[in-house]
Amino acid sequence: MPTIHLTTVIYAPLERVFDLSRSITLHKRSMSHRQEDAIKGRTNGLISYNETVTWRAKHVGKMRELTTKITAMRKNEFFSDEMTEGDFTHMNHEHHFKSIENATVMIDIMDFGTPYGWFGRMFERFYLHKYMISLLQERNNTIKDYAESEKWRVILD
Repeated sequence: MPTIHLTTVIYAPLERVFDLSRSITLHKRSMSHRQEDAIKGRTNGLISYNETVTWRAKHVGKMRELTTKITAMRKNEFFSDEMTEGDFTHMNHEHHFKSIENATVMIDIMDFGTPYGWFGRMFERFYLHKYMISLLQERNNTIKDYAESEKWRVILD
């Protein structure tokens, strides 16, 4: 079961970073090259506790759907989403936020599993783990870009 731990420092206020991280609209922009779209549940705006979103996107050569639910949230500190339907056996993604001097530290902790026994574990080890890190880095770079510039106003105003 792979676990990803990713830390991103963003030179913007905590509240802005927290809200941009919950933005369905910004997530769609960060994954537009994957044709990602929110198709059910919360499909725009800021996702909140107990809400779900179903994403459709092209990953690993085909269109896939993944439904996640926000299972925990402490405003401006933390939220967690868990897969309820999708190709993984499980997927949990924790988002942690901490204010430091003139920046916000955003920490992602994600664990996931794949079906298909031995083959699935080899796929995780040699391909999927790096692929998921890359997706999270792309998303976080977009959040950073919007939060550190005036672009955030298009999303949050």
